Amino acid sequence: MGGARIHPTAIVAPGAQLAPDVSVGAYALVGPRVRIGPGTTVGPHVVVEGRTTIGARNQIFQFASIGAVPQDLKYHGEDSELIIGDDNRIREFCTLQPGTEGGGMVTRIGTGNLLMNYTHIAHDCAVGDRTIIANGTQLGGHVVIDHGVIIGALAGIHQFVHLGESAIIGAGSMVSQDVPPFCNATGDRATLHGLNTVGLKRRGFSPELILTLKRAYRIVFQSRLRTVAAIARVRAELPGVPEVERFIAFIEASTRGVCR
Repeated sequence: MGGARIHPTAIVAPGAQLAPDVSVGAYALVGPRVRIGPGTTVGPHVVVEGRTTIGARNQIFQFASIGAVPQDLKYHGEDSELIIGDDNRIREFCTLQPGTEGGGMVTRIGTGNLLMNYTHIAHDCAVGDRTIIANGTQLGGHVVIDHGVIIGALAGIHQFVHLGESAIIGAGSMVSQDVPPFCNATGDRATLHGLNTVGLKRRGFSPELILTLKRAYRIVFQSRLRTVAAIARVRAELPGVPEVERFIAFIEASTRGVCR
């Protein structure tokens, strides 16, 4: 553990691997199979256990639970893991759990995410980069969240749901079907309300590209064409736009069906 700054009341088990400048706060507990990268801070009363790997410059705030066994009755002690990237902020009382044999054995959190208070990331989830998940959001098992997604407070995401890149989910929403990239979904059960235009502008999408995506959205969701026919029309009328292709490819690949 080299020069890691460990509070005298913290417990770091033999076998844990901490980079030299890691900070571990008062009464924190770090288990024997944990690896923590440089510049990461583990706040007071945090518990990090299991086969957990945490990257560089993460901030883990007090009372978070990282790597405890999944809340899944199908879990029988298999040697699954939790992998967390770099530059994440994991706020108070967040719960992040490892994978299971039924879901690939790993839960992954990307880079540059903000997980606000009481966020729950269940077993076998995959969270991309630069997401914002607000207070009290609950992710069921096997949820996939692509880059740049924003989820409002107190949302519930059903197991196996896929949220496409730069989508936004309204506060209090219950999401039981996939949300395509760039879309705005809200409600119980969540329905689409156009594109996430504010988010796309912040991401640097040009006005022309946003208009093109709006046209694709209208063809798919407002033309009354069957999905296969609507996608064929989008490809014919709006060829050569990578964002449009990602939008319709997501819909084609959905196994749960998409919100409408």
